[in-house]
Amino acid sequence: MLAITCPGQGSQTPGFLAPWLELPGVSDRLHWLSAVAGMDLEAHGTTSDEETIKDTAVAQPLIVASGLLSLLALFEHPADGFRVVGAGAGHSVGEITAAAAAGVISAEQAMVLVRERGRSMATAATTTPTGMSAVLGGDPDEVASVLESHGLTPANVNGAGQVVAAGTLEQLAALADNPPAKTRVMPLKVAGAFHTEHMAPAVDDLARLSRAVSVHDARVPLVSNVDGEVIHSGREALRRIVSQVRNPVRWDLCMETMRDLGVTGIIEIPPAGTLTGLAKRGLKGVEVLALKSPEDLDAAHRMVREHGSAREASQPTWRLVTAPVKGTVAITASTPGTAVPAGDVVARISSLRDTREVLADHAGTVVEWLVEDGDPVSPGQPLLRLHPEGSIA
Repeated sequence: MLAITCPGQGSQTPGFLAPWLELPGVSDRLHWLSAVAGMDLEAHGTTSDEETIKDTAVAQPLIVASGLLSLLALFEHPADGFRVVGAGAGHSVGEITAAAAAGVISAEQAMVLVRERGRSMATAATTTPTGMSAVLGGDPDEVASVLESHGLTPANVNGAGQVVAAGTLEQLAALADNPPAKTRVMPLKVAGAFHTEHMAPAVDDLARLSRAVSVHDARVPLVSNVDGEVIHSGREALRRIVSQVRNPVRWDLCMETMRDLGVTGIIEIPPAGTLTGLAKRGLKGVEVLALKSPEDLDAAHRMVREHGSAREASQPTWRLVTAPVKGTVAITASTPGTAVPAGDVVARISSLRDTREVLADHAGTVVEWLVEDGDPVSPGQPLLRLHPEGSIA
């Protein structure tokens, strides 16, 4: 199974977009995305210096635009990708890239959302001097305890021995002076404490904006930063993109889900490298590729052929209720012909970690269960077939 991963803020470097603009049509497409974003993304991706592209309001639109452009080079038509990609995931702002790539929102909607996300987060970061530091190594429980003692939030739990702490500059200074045993603390070049309560004003801004956004259900299963769950509902994907601005990123759980799904190959789109490094350490045996420039496209196309799973792209995923996590299923709506309202709990899945409710994303009638009560299930596995609104014909 092939997964596409989309990086987040901090992955950008000066000039990283320049090689992509040599491909036919890419410059014109970027010009269009720049018009939507209201900034010169071509300049920011080619000639702007490190300090300029570190600005949250610039970095986030630049990262999303670069990812969308590279996907058009990897898959000439979106339907080509829908047929072979088994899962998509984005780290932080990369979730907007992933949502657009999966057909939940359009490229233009993605650029408006990320423009406002970047502006709102940059504004929220000016209220109180805050920042982030990477904590590398150490015992996970001890790291969590020390962060809590300093009043810091584990804003990114990335797996592979990496946690990003976020909070006030004073709290981060205290962490640097008294770090957890056997760790290295590295201050990050970011403008604020992202994915914490310091970003609450940005969530309010995005929530209002999102109410006017029309969505479609995902054409490719999306693995959510919130908890590693597999998401199909477009409305739920958008809700999580908004709320995630002040919630921790659980990339460790995303990698666990990709392992459970049976992912054998991962392509990270530009600006690539960070997530590939995490996958090399956290997903042993999975082939990974950082798609950094057009020179990597031949290798990427080979991976698509070898790891992609051909499936019917037009199959309406909204007719199926799928497992969001790995565990044992307990069925609650079992009788064929039963009407199920949208949002109803149809099953619960229990694992060693917790129990999750499985909701019907759309109203419909139970046609058949594809699993039995007590069966072990995997993330993304179809559980229930629903006939949309009304009774079975």
